[in-house]
Amino acid sequence: MMQLVADKRPPRNKGPTEPEEPKRRSSLRLRLLVGLFTLALFGFTAGAGGVLWVFWKYGRNLPEYVQLAQYEPPVVSRIHAGDGALLAEYAKEKRVFVPVTEIPTPLIQAFLSAEDKAFYDHFGVDLKALFRATITNAYNYGSGRRPIGASTITQQLAKNFLLTNEVSIERKIKEAILAIRMERAFTKDQLLALYLNDIYLGMGSYGVAAASLNYFDKPLSDLNLPEMAYLAALPKAPNNYHPTRKYKAAVQRRNWVLSQMEENGYITEKEADLAMQAPLEIRPRSGVDGADAPYFVEEVRRQMVDRYGTDAVYSGGYSVRTTLDPKIQAIADTVIIEGLEALDKRQGWRGAIGQFDSNEGQLEETLARYAKTAPKGRYPAVVVFVDDDVALIMVRHPGEDGTPQLSRGEIPFQLADWAYPPRNKAGIRPQPIRSLTEALKINDIVLVQPPETVPDRLKRFDDQSFL
Repeated sequence: MMQLVADKRPPRNKGPTEPEEPKRRSSLRLRLLVGLFTLALFGFTAGAGGVLWVFWKYGRNLPEYVQLAQYEPPVVSRIHAGDGALLAEYAKEKRVFVPVTEIPTPLIQAFLSAEDKAFYDHFGVDLKALFRATITNAYNYGSGRRPIGASTITQQLAKNFLLTNEVSIERKIKEAILAIRMERAFTKDQLLALYLNDIYLGMGSYGVAAASLNYFDKPLSDLNLPEMAYLAALPKAPNNYHPTRKYKAAVQRRNWVLSQMEENGYITEKEADLAMQAPLEIRPRSGVDGADAPYFVEEVRRQMVDRYGTDAVYSGGYSVRTTLDPKIQAIADTVIIEGLEALDKRQGWRGAIGQFDSNEGQLEETLARYAKTAPKGRYPAVVVFVDDDVALIMVRHPGEDGTPQLSRGEIPFQLADWAYPPRNKAGIRPQPIRSLTEALKINDIVLVQPPETVPDRLKRFDDQSFL
């Protein structure tokens, strides 16, 4: 019987088979993708949880932001002459509230370019600006450069109205949370109106309308492009860009705002170049300190306080029309001053109007107090040196731009014919003085005026001579 023996020869190759290695690679890739997805999901969940925890922790017990809907800012009370001329203003904060519809569009564009160019696009926090500021500050760490910020206009409102100026991460977190909530409660235009009417811009100015008057003595509608850009340059640090003390820095900052406006498409390159070439000309507001009729104005103020109370007068925005005629008042002032000076000369020199004491304040502050009651054309000065022939003085006077400044001047003996001793008890007039030291001494405060016989004697304004 035949036995069947298994064929031990290798089987024939019936065709190609799939290698095992690609299968393992495909499986590994799949597991890697699943792992990455799981890790991303976990990271997202953890991040979202962290954000929710931060909102829960720092979002509790925050100030009530909806109160801003009833915000009524303290505004200036004004006293006017009979012809409508402004005599004086009284306010805790110099602010003139204007609706956003009355603010010129280029001025709004200037502030957006300088402070928050994505204002109409973000939800209260500008994530792009925040990321950019983080990277830039990390790169510049240790270089001594000033860190850049990323606060939006809404965040600035939250800080100014509802929080403090404390520098801390906790305050920044609360600021961001409030900004997000405020964006949901108010329109962009409402937020912008609050910002432009509240921001401090230096020289006692709160809001753009008050700043326009204090810097340029004109309403918002009359501002030109360079002036608008300068106002937009001020929110970060008004004192660092003072128009006279820090003129160069002020012009550089203004020109930076103009370059940002051009970059954002608000103005053309030609408009920017022309505006950058314009000088920064400041025209401080005149006729608002009661100088035309100080005693009259003070009596009006006292009657207002008696009737309405101090808080109401300094924050209620009253407008008072008085019976004062400025022309007649000026004539009366001149007659009185001339008569008193003639009487004073007949009676003889009795001494200075005051003494400067460095322990009681700075020289400029001291002279400013005397300037408030000085007659027109007379300027307070302090004697810094005196000998037989001349007295050197520091005089406070209006500069070329109207801003008060200190300059050196002199009182020569030849012009001191006003200085002779008063009559003695017998009514006999003594001999005229033979030396200025008999009439003046160091730290005397006197009122001076530029004599016509010595042109520009006190008008020689040289900043470098006394700084």
